[in-house]
Amino acid sequence: MVPGYSGCWPARIQLSFSDRSDVIQSNLKRTSERYLSAWRDRPGRKPLVIRGARQVGKTYLIKTWAAGCFESVVTVDLERERDLHGLFDLSDPERLLEELALLKGRPLVPGKSLLFLDEIQACPKALAQLRYFHELTPGLHIIAAGSLLDFALREFEYSMPVGRIEFLHLHPMSFEEFLEAAEGVALVEYLQRVTLGNPPTEAVDRKLAEVLRRYFFVGGMPEAVRAYAERKDLLEVQRIQAALVETVQADFAKYGPRRLHELMRKTYRHVAQNVGRKIKFVNISREERSADVRRALELLTLSRVVQPIIHTAANGLPLGAEQDEKQFKALFLDIGLANSLCGLDLVGADQLITVHEGALAEQFVGQQLLAIAAEFEPPQLFYWAREARNANAEVDFLATSAQEIVPIEVKAGKSGTLRSAFQFLREKHRRLAARAYMGPLTLEEVVLPGDNPIPVKLLSVPLYACGQLHRLLRELRPQTA
Repeated sequence: MVPGYSGCWPARIQLSFSDRSDVIQSNLKRTSERYLSAWRDRPGRKPLVIRGARQVGKTYLIKTWAAGCFESVVTVDLERERDLHGLFDLSDPERLLEELALLKGRPLVPGKSLLFLDEIQACPKALAQLRYFHELTPGLHIIAAGSLLDFALREFEYSMPVGRIEFLHLHPMSFEEFLEAAEGVALVEYLQRVTLGNPPTEAVDRKLAEVLRRYFFVGGMPEAVRAYAERKDLLEVQRIQAALVETVQADFAKYGPRRLHELMRKTYRHVAQNVGRKIKFVNISREERSADVRRALELLTLSRVVQPIIHTAANGLPLGAEQDEKQFKALFLDIGLANSLCGLDLVGADQLITVHEGALAEQFVGQQLLAIAAEFEPPQLFYWAREARNANAEVDFLATSAQEIVPIEVKAGKSGTLRSAFQFLREKHRRLAARAYMGPLTLEEVVLPGDNPIPVKLLSVPLYACGQLHRLLRELRPQTA
């Protein structure tokens, strides 16, 4: 370790582009590494449970990060090593740890070792044991991860270690993580320095828009990103996406009878093809009961394949206080997988998909909003709509900043009406709206039309800069206070 350095060596995979003359060394790096390093050094930390959909990189994240942070890492794959499940019946955590270290041939030393319990959903009693680890061996770093973990927690038979564990929610790679893997860290650092007073230059704007188009096709699933970063091989990306789509669907067999599996498959495809549209059960299946369709959606949500965007009246904070769970839209797991399910042929594609570009832009923004949320907070997204005769309005997303509710309109191009956002500002007596689009970064003062003209501010953010939205909103606080 470098003297005085308390963090970890960056855990990276070095990749090279074989189709470029100026060979660039890139890496598959996740921003969650910073959260993990802070957890590692925090006094009073608790065992950490990583939650996320299949194939979003939970195991890879922990193994690569931990390799530079601990003298020893003991990994137990509870799905494959079922012969070790019996150890978690032991009532003495210290004996359990001694036997694990003995069987694995690696020491478990508090402060120097990490115990990583992977696929913990396969052994619920191991999850229950986490409370005793926290109470009796607080010096030992323990991380657990698992796919379909939300489903396992819902069906949990044991006493949950409430208040004795922490959570980290992991999503597909954000655009900025993709940007670093594909182009190197310089463009990411440039984007993170962008301000309203120092917007991107025209040349850099074009470059970022070009990489954004690629992200729309490739998406953020780590395996697909790595294939693209290594070789820029869209055919290989397409093969990987097709395999991931089938892998997710194969999991449906774990949820119950065959009839439910088929309904989940139908719902899975419907969501991918209807991002941004209000979910109506009858549109998913006219043959199945609404209760069964709702059950299929709930299971897809628990598996993190689908993220509901819940309607809220948004009269104040928190937004969830006035949510209406009967009215919702849905986001798919990943924009690249959504394209794969819709049958997009990536080879030769060099422009945004014109037929579905509006829906894809909304998928993209929702995905970025989830990625930039606090890692410890359960994922949630909200929208606002008003249904009235000749006066319908719908705001794609709602964000919060410094006790301010900010409506966000998403546009796939450089223009488009903002009638719904302005209607929201007028009705809710708010003074700031945001637009995510393909135009430049600007802040404008707009006067809302009507009998009582009201001056408001409109923050317009290029789609590729959505990962900086919260920071840009914070920059506006003195102006909007």
